[in-house]
Amino acid sequence: MRIAVLDLCVWLPEYQSDQAKFGALLAAWASRDLPEADFTVVDVVQGAPLPPPDDYDGYIISGSDKGVYDDTPWMQPLRDWLIDARDAGKPMFGVCFGHQIMADVFGGKAEKIGAAEVGVRAFDIDGQKVTGHVWHQDQVTEIPPGATVIGKADYCPVAALAYDFPAMSVQFHPEYAPDYVSTFLRRSRGKVLSEEVTDKAVAELDASDVSADLFAKQVGEFFRGAIPT
Repeated sequence: MRIAVLDLCVWLPEYQSDQAKFGALLAAWASRDLPEADFTVVDVVQGAPLPPPDDYDGYIISGSDKGVYDDTPWMQPLRDWLIDARDAGKPMFGVCFGHQIMADVFGGKAEKIGAAEVGVRAFDIDGQKVTGHVWHQDQVTEIPPGATVIGKADYCPVAALAYDFPAMSVQFHPEYAPDYVSTFLRRSRGKVLSEEVTDKAVAELDASDVSADLFAKQVGEFFRGAIPT
């Protein structure tokens, strides 16, 4: 099983020189329940071309510092690629921005909603109460045709989606370890986010009870069920 992670998030070396990039975090997290898979990270933000869908068995679409409404060199190519990947029957799993761009491309809508949500939030995933790490200001506001909401939160009604083709996505970041995010926030305090928002998020992350295996089993089962053996 060969899975590519499309890394769409800018990595900031002035704060993260000793931290893994986001695509590597996703590959390490997904491998918890997919030890048989070979993961390749495609650094799209740094100019790596999007692979032809048939090059891999499945795909993970990462978070991003951009929104679906932004104009970047890779935004429209990604939109076109998602349609091609869907039409090729390639299973894909989206995280945060990945969740939003998939919904937006597949007939729903994502947009900016209020202030940034950063830290730890409670979610209901298929009737199970869990906590997850978040960092986003945008949300899915219209559900795509054929998609089903499988996760929600008080502040985020569309926190996870399953599609009627092989695709699934979540708004939270299951790949984030609390110390990874809190370290970045401490180093960038008052520069990336305000001091007030940063301090609140760091306090939540320092007290985090989020499981390192959050949603990994569901994603493992998803890819195994969607990829022919």
